Amino acid sequence: MTNTIAIVLAVLIVGGLALDYAMFGSEHLVFLARKFFVLLDWLAFWR
Repeated sequence: MTNTIAIVLAVLIVGGLALDYAMFGSEHLVFLARKFFVLLDWLAFWR
């Protein structure tokens, strides 16, 4: 992955999170963060 692709992906992700926060508030971000940590636990188990 080149630096340009990494920067574009990071901008898209941060932009999507900012749009979600602006439209719906922070409740969705907390839900997604909790689900992400559950996914990390599950992946660590299968590692």
